[in-house]
Amino acid sequence: RGGLAERLCRLQNRERSAISFWRHQCISDDKSPSDKSGVLIVKILEIFEECTIQVAICQQLEQSHATLSPEDAVINAEEPILKVLFTRETAAHLKSRPQDVIHIYPPWQKLLLQNADVPVIMNTYFSQKVLLSEHSEAREKTYGLTKMLIRKNIISLAQTFRLDDLDDKSHKESSDNQVPCAPQTHNNGDPKQHPSALSAINDSLLEMVESQGAVGWREVQVRVVIQRVYGLPAREGYRSHTHGSKPLLSNGGMFCRLCLLVQDAYGMFSEVQLQSLSSTDDIEQYCRRWEGKSCCLAGMKILQRTTRGRALGLFSLIDSLWPPVVPVKVPGQSQDSEMMTTNLPPPSFCYILTVQSGEIHVEVDEEEQISNLYQPPAVYGLKEILRNDGCNERCSFWAQVLYRRLQSKHSVPVDQREMLLFVTDSTLQNVVHGIPKVVAVSVTASCVLSMEIIEALSAGSQLVFFKDALWGNGRIICVERTVLLLQKPLLCSAADADLSELTGPVRLDELDSTTQANSICALRGTVVGVNESTAFSWPTCNRCGNGKLELCPQDRELLYCNQCSEVVTTPVLKMQLEVFLSCPSRSQSTVKVKVWHEITLFVLLTMPLFPQTYEVQSVLGKEVGLLNCYVHSVTSHPNCIALEEIVLL
Repeated sequence: RGGLAERLCRLQNRERSAISFWRHQCISDDKSPSDKSGVLIVKILEIFEECTIQVAICQQLEQSHATLSPEDAVINAEEPILKVLFTRETAAHLKSRPQDVIHIYPPWQKLLLQNADVPVIMNTYFSQKVLLSEHSEAREKTYGLTKMLIRKNIISLAQTFRLDDLDDKSHKESSDNQVPCAPQTHNNGDPKQHPSALSAINDSLLEMVESQGAVGWREVQVRVVIQRVYGLPAREGYRSHTHGSKPLLSNGGMFCRLCLLVQDAYGMFSEVQLQSLSSTDDIEQYCRRWEGKSCCLAGMKILQRTTRGRALGLFSLIDSLWPPVVPVKVPGQSQDSEMMTTNLPPPSFCYILTVQSGEIHVEVDEEEQISNLYQPPAVYGLKEILRNDGCNERCSFWAQVLYRRLQSKHSVPVDQREMLLFVTDSTLQNVVHGIPKVVAVSVTASCVLSMEIIEALSAGSQLVFFKDALWGNGRIICVERTVLLLQKPLLCSAADADLSELTGPVRLDELDSTTQANSICALRGTVVGVNESTAFSWPTCNRCGNGKLELCPQDRELLYCNQCSEVVTTPVLKMQLEVFLSCPSRSQSTVKVKVWHEITLFVLLTMPLFPQTYEVQSVLGKEVGLLNCYVHSVTSHPNCIALEEIVLL
């Protein structure tokens, strides 16, 4: 606070306000300001661009010539030649062309350079183009619909600082350096109508942002490498941009848009938010087609400049890709191989880019080889991840999903609840002690899951590749920018991990003193009590498992299944019992388990068809083998553990 940067910012804001107010006055008065004292009147002879500044070679006109139209203002060789500098914003406002007459109001300044005959006019913010005839106005309307190519002088840093390794080619000007003067009217944003509009290709995101401004760039392209492809939940207002296509839904049922994390040759990152995804455009396809490839961006605009403190999730992903695998360029230095270094601090800011409305222009060369700058996800075994002491670090692993459970927080809508996936791999199954055999992975509502993943997890146990999950404080969390895939990417670094597939049955940790809530375990013990008040039973179809059976219309003594459209002759009676167990591993605790019990009954010809009660004595004292359970809660006062019997996928 109070530093030079803040003072400069206030000064720039006051400057912009003063310019906007002055222009508004000119428009409202519908004429030039009446006070002509100190006004510099020039006629433009030539225009070119250098270092983002528009340079106009002008002839100074006397006040007597100011009333003439540009066509009648004859150039007098005796009148001085001036070099007038216009900022990007002023040039965009004036839309000047050769032969235009410009009035420059105070406080302009004249700079006399040594060894130069032509004075330089600066501080030209208060400038106005003069249209003095109907012919001039008609010409202006005609020119406003067309682009004007201006010469752009590319001044390299090597030339500016007179470095020894200056390439002579950098002095030469090429027609490729001519770009359209902006901003102008675009014909539906089609770059094909203006082949030269996308001719200049840069390799620096920062230079593009600084030179093109926050409103976006159309004239130039920037070449980057796609490090990651993922989906992000789209904002509510973004639904109008889906163009009628059915969007892909995230875990929370939100609209989703395709995003790219790109990196330039200088190591700088940007997140590019593209179009909404349709149900047929799977993230997995974009990952396999685009990741690691180079692409050219055009038609972008800055959505936000974010920092590490504002976007921890984004920068945790960026940190996992830092330092670069190959040396990167250093701004302002000679780009010899010995000057290119990786000893750079991690990025502290990142630009969020989005496409101009209706002007998506991302060219990905899918046939090109994988870039050397690309860093594929480093895949580790779950045992190595759990032993890592890091906090909020990205990790990638390949695991078998054994069980999934929706977190039942009644205060949160169903479509915004977290989901727990209990996973394991060979590194955990082969461990003896000290590390759990099964790990819970929390999938937040902001993590985009493709319908393919959701349907696969509903069908049964799956091998899933978790890419860029977040590890910290003893938890693995799938958050924004985490991608779940059914197939492992073609390029991934194994990092000496044991990625062998599981062989044999999966083992769970048995209930003991280290068991925590929201985990799964195996349980054995003896039934010592039954909570009769919560016990109930119901018949189900022995073919499809339908639990809503009805009495048969033809024979009221039989049951009928609407799903199978058949009479159920051997229904399965399902019972829910809440039993209390005595467990050797937790002898001091009350172990309460909600169990599901199935009994096959033969239909009797007498009513009632199914017994609604059962003898408690037949259950007491029974030994319970290894029962797979989900742990609801673990309390110390009273010392109680609440579990529920589950069926693994």
